[in-house]
Amino acid sequence: MRYVVNDRLVLMRPPEGPLAAFIRPFSEWIVDQGYQPDSLRQRIRIAADFSRWLVGRAAQASEVQAQHWARYLRHRRRRSRMLPGEAFALGQFRDYLCQQGVILPETVAAGSPTAVQRCAQEFERYLREERLLAPATIVNYVSFVGEFLKDRFGTGPVDLPQLGAGDVVRFVRRQAPRLHVKRAKLLTTALRSFLHYGCYLGQVRPDLISAVPIVASWSMPLIPRAISPDQVRRVLSQVDRRTAVGRRDYAILLLLARLGLRAGEIVSLELEDIDWTASSLSVRGKGGRRSQLPLPKEVGDAIVAYLQHGRPRTSCRRLFLRAQAPVRGFLGASAVSTVVRHALVRAAVQAPTRGAHQFRHGLACELLRHGASLAEIGALLGHRSPETTGIYAKVDLEVLRTLALPWPGGAR
Repeated sequence: MRYVVNDRLVLMRPPEGPLAAFIRPFSEWIVDQGYQPDSLRQRIRIAADFSRWLVGRAAQASEVQAQHWARYLRHRRRRSRMLPGEAFALGQFRDYLCQQGVILPETVAAGSPTAVQRCAQEFERYLREERLLAPATIVNYVSFVGEFLKDRFGTGPVDLPQLGAGDVVRFVRRQAPRLHVKRAKLLTTALRSFLHYGCYLGQVRPDLISAVPIVASWSMPLIPRAISPDQVRRVLSQVDRRTAVGRRDYAILLLLARLGLRAGEIVSLELEDIDWTASSLSVRGKGGRRSQLPLPKEVGDAIVAYLQHGRPRTSCRRLFLRAQAPVRGFLGASAVSTVVRHALVRAAVQAPTRGAHQFRHGLACELLRHGASLAEIGALLGHRSPETTGIYAKVDLEVLRTLALPWPGGAR
């Protein structure tokens, strides 16, 4: 008796075992992820085989544990040669059941976390849930703080009220000379953030925050490396908008070039962030702050072209999606940088960098040349401090020359 899973797949017999009822929903989830028929068949067949194998183990769906998955894989390897991708496919079935709350996720660890690890984990949760920081920022902060706590408390208990100014100063003085100035500054920022967290818990004195040393460096020593307008036009002209990926990449590049969005801001965009009636875009910036930006017609048209003729059909609400299965939003800002890097190579453009941020710098410089004020540029780019925008004041030498006073005694 055959069993119809969906319009793409028919099994030779109905699924058996405690997980049989989840085979059809799992197939729908796999289709929604954009997998092709061959991949769908592989995933459903191994999921059905695993459920059938559980029949002899007298395990209910909610009782399936890590040992069952591991024992089944050993059983498969003994019985026949494992095909490529089968272990990964079974892992996807396990992840799906976890998402649906059918089974509990397993915590795999070599042993119980130490006091330092537990404190660092709580700090990470605070940064993610309370501060809404970007994942990359959280990783850097937690890494530095973990080193600081280990240096101060070792393998013993973490007693935050015992922290003193000397502990903070000694750690920074030891670590900062080994780091690049930007990393050293990030170290001190991470420590201040952790001490703020300690104040939030009521376990650290507020005056301890001011004890974190300042890493000395020249103010604004570097001019931002900006891509030129001609290079931007060349990059955009070389995108193949006849393909789905090309339409997606063209819309991403326009958001970089016309609105100066950060790569992470593009990654986090969702369908609901576009107000087509008001021609505006809601952008989630640093720290989870929202800002409303006008949506230029050129950018809007590119997004519409992608939505209508390029974006895969899926329940995912992210605006820009991967082109290959699993179909989902980009995992991080590096995906946008990859789009930029490929676009530069395709257009044979020798840009200042290979990253996405140069478009943001290029837009700021171009706006400055056309008479925009630093306040207007800062508002568009979402700068919290005027000093951040002030770095662009020294970029355009021709504009600065018009402001220079005549040299005393110079030519008349």
